[in-house]
Amino acid sequence: MGNKVLLKRVLVTGGYGFVGSNLVPVLLERGYSVRILDNLSRGQKKYLSEYEDEIEFVQADITDFDSIHGAFYGVDTVVHLAAFGSVVESVSDPRQNFNMNVLGTFNVLQASADNNVSKLVFSSTGGALIGNAEPPVNECSLPKPISPYGASKLCGEAYCHAFAESFNMSVVALRFANVYGPNSEHKTGVFNKFAQQVMQEKPLTIFGDGSSTRDYIHVSDLCGGIALAVDASALRNEVLHLATGKDTSLRELANLFLAQKDLDESHLLFKDVRTGEVEKNFADYSKARELLGFEPQINIVDGVRDAYRYLAGRYAGP
Repeated sequence: MGNKVLLKRVLVTGGYGFVGSNLVPVLLERGYSVRILDNLSRGQKKYLSEYEDEIEFVQADITDFDSIHGAFYGVDTVVHLAAFGSVVESVSDPRQNFNMNVLGTFNVLQASADNNVSKLVFSSTGGALIGNAEPPVNECSLPKPISPYGASKLCGEAYCHAFAESFNMSVVALRFANVYGPNSEHKTGVFNKFAQQVMQEKPLTIFGDGSSTRDYIHVSDLCGGIALAVDASALRNEVLHLATGKDTSLRELANLFLAQKDLDESHLLFKDVRTGEVEKNFADYSKARELLGFEPQINIVDGVRDAYRYLAGRYAGP
């Protein structure tokens, strides 16, 4: 079985969400027993309906410590994905962002320590946490977040480090690039908006002049990296970027979506830059390659094609 460990229980917070619902089948395939903790505020059980008999489920909110504490009993590893994940919404509602991402993460760490969880994998972020830095960023880049969301993830990483040292817990913080892929139709990110606008042949809205860049990673590549971190028994108190190492501008991304229906740039609409968003970002993932053997497989051209087909099918309805 290699480094697969049968019957070890993994608790996935936010397991019915976008990343979680893609990760759970990967963990089951690797021989783990999976328990999901989710408040179902955004996640959807339908994403994992075919695995219903293989999953334990606890419905609770990570901001309510007493309600989640028992879910950590008998757990070997926690993958903490539940989060307030929007930069823009964190600016409009920073208190809710704080409650979910800082208080919620503290509760998850405390419940893990109380229940002798041996390992926690924390979902962090690269661009929003580091802010406007010259890319490619890496684990040594100085964090200077420019949004409450970025600040909350930096605070989460700090608490992870503190709990790792204070409570003899192995903690790995994974800084995600911009994730896209299946089970994301409930989200409001740029892939979803561009797909809907192309379907309706409406102008694709770009905030700024289109030159801002992001590192877009397919959720299947990301979940492969998360699973490698769960498997890696030797990792302790590490920070790793899970990214592609390639940047794509918003204008380039928009054109990839326009190409799905043979539309041209007359369908672009430019608006003012939004507060809190970084200008340029992509990450060096060489540390994850070295320590985990992580290597993304899906390029942005194929990824956009598949994402558009998936989202168009979901938005079109039955």
